Amino acid sequence: MSQVSLLEAKNNELEIIEFLLTEELADGSTYTGHYGINVAKVLEIIRLPSITNMPGTNECSSLGTFNLRGRVLPLVDLAAWLGKKLVQSENNKVLVTEFCGVQAAFLVSSVTSIHRLTWDRMEAPNAYVHNYSRECVTSVLRIDDRVLFVLDMEKILASLDPSLDMSHVEVDTTPIEGAGHYHLLVVDDSSSLRHIIRSSLEKSGFRVTDKANGNEAWQYLCALRDQFAGTEQRVSDEIQLVISDIEMPDMDGHSLTAHIRNDTSMRDLPVILFSSLITEALRIKGEKVGADRQVSKPDLPRLNRIITELISEKFGNRHLRKGQEA
Repeated sequence: MSQVSLLEAKNNELEIIEFLLTEELADGSTYTGHYGINVAKVLEIIRLPSITNMPGTNECSSLGTFNLRGRVLPLVDLAAWLGKKLVQSENNKVLVTEFCGVQAAFLVSSVTSIHRLTWDRMEAPNAYVHNYSRECVTSVLRIDDRVLFVLDMEKILASLDPSLDMSHVEVDTTPIEGAGHYHLLVVDDSSSLRHIIRSSLEKSGFRVTDKANGNEAWQYLCALRDQFAGTEQRVSDEIQLVISDIEMPDMDGHSLTAHIRNDTSMRDLPVILFSSLITEALRIKGEKVGADRQVSKPDLPRLNRIITELISEKFGNRHLRKGQEA
C-alpha cells in the first residue's frame, strides 16, 4: 500500500449533504430543521416527479412510485415518517439514493450544501434526540450556528419494507470445530446489529469482543500492543480477526483498517469491512487501506462462511470445519 493512499485513508473523511425539512406547525407557523445524509448514498437530486399511488399501503410516508429512466422507485416523505407535516412547494426536492443494494427516493424541502469533514466531528445522539426522532438519528453534526441530524436511512426504509430490516437478519450459527481458538473483534455503532453479530458468532463457538466505533476498537488494540511491549507476543496472538462497519462516528472503518496496517505489531491482522453501501469507489478505498474482505450488510447471513474461509486462508493448517462445538 502506498504512503499516499494510507494518508488519504487516515484523513478519516466523509462528505455530508445538508438538506432541509420545513414543517407546518399546529399554530400555522413553520419550522425548518437541518438534516444530513452521506454523499456516498445519494445517486442524484431531482425535482418532484409525477407519482403513481401504491394500492394497499397504510403508511402515510409512502407517497407512491415514479419512473426514473426505466427504474421504478418508491418515494418516501421524510417529514411524514418523522411525524411532521411537510410544507408543500414546487421547489421541493427528491434525494435518489442507493444503499443495502436497494434504490429509493426521499422527499425533502430543499438541499443546501455539501460539507467535507472528519468522522470525529460526528457526535452520537443523546437519549432525547434518539427517542424524539423515532431512534433514526445516527449522528449529530454542529456547523456554525446550526445542528444537523444525520438520519439512519436504512432504518427508515426497513420500517417500510421488513425484508430490509437488519435487526432481524439471520446469521449462520452453525457450530464450527476449532472456533474456540479464535478471538474476533466486532466493531459497529449499531448496538442491535452488534449484538446480532456477536451472539451468532458466539453460537458458532468463536470468542468475541465488541466495540461501538473505530476509535474504541483502536484504543483497545493499542492497549493490547502496549501490554505486549517487550515480549514476543503480538496483537494478533490475542485478536485473530477484526470485523468492522465502515460508517461510524469518531473513527470510520477505513481509518481503523489503515491504522492497523500501519502498525508493525498488528499489520498482519485480518480485517473484514461491512457496510450498507459497498459502492465501487468505497470498494477501491477498502482495497487501498488493506481490507481482506468487504461485505455488504445484506450479505451478513454469509458472514460465518466468510470468516471461516479467511481464517483458514490466514492461519494455514489451523483449518476450521463445521461440526460440533469446540
